[in-house]
Amino acid sequence: MSDTRKTVPAPADLTAERASFLHILAVFLRLGVTSFGGPIAHLGYFREEFVTHRRWLGEQGYADLVALGQFLPGPASSQVGFSLGVLRGGLPGGLAAWLGFTLPSALVMLLAAYGVDLAAGDTGTGVVHGLKLVAVAVVAQAVWGMAGNLCPDRPRATLAVLAAVALLLLPSALTQVGVILAGGIAGLILHQGGDMGPPSATLPFRVPRRWAIAALVLLPLLLLGLPPLATATGSHAVATMEAFYRAGSLVFGGGHVVLPLLERALVPPGWVSADQFLAGYGVAQAVPGPLFTFAAFLGGVQGPAPNGVAGAALALVAVFLPGLLLMYGMLPFWDRLRHRPHVRAALQGVNAAVVGVLAAALFDPIWTSSVHTSGDFAVALLAFAALIWWRVPAWLVVALTAAAGVALGVYA
Repeated sequence: MSDTRKTVPAPADLTAERASFLHILAVFLRLGVTSFGGPIAHLGYFREEFVTHRRWLGEQGYADLVALGQFLPGPASSQVGFSLGVLRGGLPGGLAAWLGFTLPSALVMLLAAYGVDLAAGDTGTGVVHGLKLVAVAVVAQAVWGMAGNLCPDRPRATLAVLAAVALLLLPSALTQVGVILAGGIAGLILHQGGDMGPPSATLPFRVPRRWAIAALVLLPLLLLGLPPLATATGSHAVATMEAFYRAGSLVFGGGHVVLPLLERALVPPGWVSADQFLAGYGVAQAVPGPLFTFAAFLGGVQGPAPNGVAGAALALVAVFLPGLLLMYGMLPFWDRLRHRPHVRAALQGVNAAVVGVLAAALFDPIWTSSVHTSGDFAVALLAFAALIWWRVPAWLVVALTAAAGVALGVYA
């Protein structure tokens, strides 16, 4: 029986083309509009777009970027998207990628702060439901393809299965970090002195070393310097930046971990009421893109000025800034580090564990929050088949599945 899995072609010459700011912005803007399902789903969308379709990098290089994003604090999918922009367009490309991926959901959250609900009504609800179903297909495709490339032997397949089982039985951010670390240790043990195959292609990040070091120095300076500055100036704008920057600095394991940090920073002092916080969180579950854009709602709705558009922009930049500074500072060192034999051995285990993390997330929260009826399963299955076997363009699959979501609501 032949293997029908989709073969990812070799990456194009990464040094051959430097994409423009507007081109990268347009690519990520489309992803920001359609990428529902949370950070793991976003990684699936990125893989389809940049590994399979555009061939900006190979499977191994992409997996290594995902591994770095999983290790670092901050919003992993936004950090991976930012690094893909840096790969193709330097720092302007990274900013274009972040802006394009973040802006659509941030605008929705800002409108929600002003009392506008774009998902209201049967049609809006149906479209959102259909887009959540396509996330099931996209993540299933990512698991399917990455498992074939990153778990080609019994030991790594076993690591992936064990990582998924651990997360399904003990779902938490701590478990996710733990299984990735365990995968790295297992990779060192399993591949010590063994053949690890040819090294993966170099990722030519256009990051001057002095800029990278400056980003790594600025990160703790802001974390330590903003609290006394807020106290000394009495400025609520500085206090807002400090609260959101601190929350963004301490997040491991995905966007949901930032919620209790933001709640403790904003609700007790009365900047945002508990009811407003919960209402905004509810809206955030129905928007594409990163959950960190919940900060735009909180900055916009808070009582003390700056609020509205200014407050939303300040909160949004502050909550993302530490993760992007850290990723930017690590990129030039990471590409060299990942080619060392011991690091490559650890990464083989880490990448297998990442496949397990994807598989566990495919069930919870992506499947459990999307597939409720046999009709839902049928639509998700058709979308998966369209991506894997029928080679339908991803944008068309997204559009058709959104329409199917509306139809499911009409005939339910």
